[in-house]
Amino acid sequence: MSATATSVRRSAETAFRPGSKRQSEVTRLLPGPLLVIILVFLCAVVLLPVLYIFLASVNSDVGVASGEFWPSSFSLENYSKIWSSVGLATGLSNSVLVAGTTAVVSAAMSVSTAFVLVRYQFRGRLTVLRGLLALQSVPGTLMVLPVFVLFSSAASYLGIQVIGTQWGLFITYLTFAMPFSTWVMVTYLRGLPRELEEAARIDGASNLGVLVRIVLPLSWPGIVVSGIFAFLLGWNDVLFASVMTRPESQTAAVALQIFGASQEGGAIPMYGQMMAASLVCAAPVVILYLIFQRYLVGGLTAGGVK
Repeated sequence: MSATATSVRRSAETAFRPGSKRQSEVTRLLPGPLLVIILVFLCAVVLLPVLYIFLASVNSDVGVASGEFWPSSFSLENYSKIWSSVGLATGLSNSVLVAGTTAVVSAAMSVSTAFVLVRYQFRGRLTVLRGLLALQSVPGTLMVLPVFVLFSSAASYLGIQVIGTQWGLFITYLTFAMPFSTWVMVTYLRGLPRELEEAARIDGASNLGVLVRIVLPLSWPGIVVSGIFAFLLGWNDVLFASVMTRPESQTAAVALQIFGASQEGGAIPMYGQMMAASLVCAAPVVILYLIFQRYLVGGLTAGGVK
C-alpha cells in the first residue's frame, strides 16, 4: 500500500472515530447556530408555561385576573391554603398509594409474563402478543360503562364493595397498564442475549432462577420504564377516578377537577391556589423522573445489552 493511501486511510479513521469532533460535524443535520436557535425555542415553549404557572401561584388572584405576568408582590400563601380548600392531602395520598401500587405490581407481573412470551413457544403465543397490541387501541371512554357495570354487579352478586374503594381503582388501572407494560418488556427482553440464560441453565439454574438471577438484573431499565408508564396512567387519570371513587378515596386529579369546577361562576376564581395545586401535583412525577432518568434512557432504547 502506498504512503498516500495509508495517509488517507489514517485520516479517515481519525475523522470518523466515535466521539471525534469531525464525526459530530458530519452527522449533525443542522448548522451550529441554527441548532442553538431551535433548542432555545423548544426550551422556551416548554419552560415558559411552567414559569407562568409558578409566577401565578405566588401572585394574588386579582393580579392574575388583571393579566400580570410578573407579580407585583410575592407570597407563598396559596401553597398553605390548598391543603384545606382543595383537599389535596387526601388526593395526593390516594394517588401515591393507587398509582404506586399499580406501577409495582404491573412491572413485576409484566416482566414474568414477557419472559414466558419471549423465551417459550406454545400454542396461542402469537394470539396473546397480538391481543396486547389490540388492547392498546381500545379508547378508555368505551370501557367506563362496562367496567362500572361489572364492578357494580360484583357488589350485588358477590357482596363485595368495589365502587368507591382504592383497591377497585387499583384493579381498573392494572387492567389497562398490564398490556402496555408487558409489550414494553417483550420488546426489551428480545434484545437480551440468550447465551447468558443458557449458561445459567448449564450451571443448574431453574426457570425461576434464570428469571430472578439473570433476567431481572439485566432488565431494570425496561422494568423502570414499564413501571413509570403504569404510574403515570394512574396519576393522570380523571375519567375512571371520577366514576370509581368517593370523596374519601378520590385522587389528586379528581380533587383538582372538582376544585376547578367549583370556581366557575365566581367573582374572581382562585387562580393562585389552582396554579399552586397544579405544581404540587406535578412535583412527584418530576422527582420520579429525576431519580430514574438513567434507567429511562436505557429502557426506551430497547435491548440495552449488546
